[in-house]
Amino acid sequence: MRFTLKPITPRDARAISRWRYEGPYSIYNGDPTSVDSLLQPRLRYHSVYDECGDLVGYFCFGEDARVSAGKRLGVYGREVALDIGLGMRPDLTGRGLGEEFVHAGLRFAREVYSYSPRAFRLTVAAFNRRAIRVYERTGFETTETFGAPTRGGGRQWLLMRREA
Repeated sequence: MRFTLKPITPRDARAISRWRYEGPYSIYNGDPTSVDSLLQPRLRYHSVYDECGDLVGYFCFGEDARVSAGKRLGVYGREVALDIGLGMRPDLTGRGLGEEFVHAGLRFAREVYSYSPRAFRLTVAAFNRRAIRVYERTGFETTETFGAPTRGGGRQWLLMRREA
């Protein structure tokens, strides 16, 4: 499948904000109150479309791809890298599209960000083995684990990195 990234539109932001995932993946559920923030140019959100022109996911690059626990602990200041956040439409997850989806986002980032990042970095919930396998197959390696699961909703996260 061929994926194309374009700047996010209000219509796409509304659709993404309504996405709902099953079980433990519900931490990735969209939030209808987030539509305005998805449209902020400084957060660099992009919609992902398939070859039929259907919305299949999103990428963001930079600050909004970082999780608050990592910011508090200073894990993002240890190395210069382009942070990547992504999400695939819930009905498409687990169908073998992840590697091509991630590669499309990385190609886009290399072409668009003229400062040519030396490394890409992403943060993923440690329980999300499905996503971690995809990231590993696309060249990412875990560089750090931070946070801890708690009854109050705290999570353990993996910081993953790959050369650009």
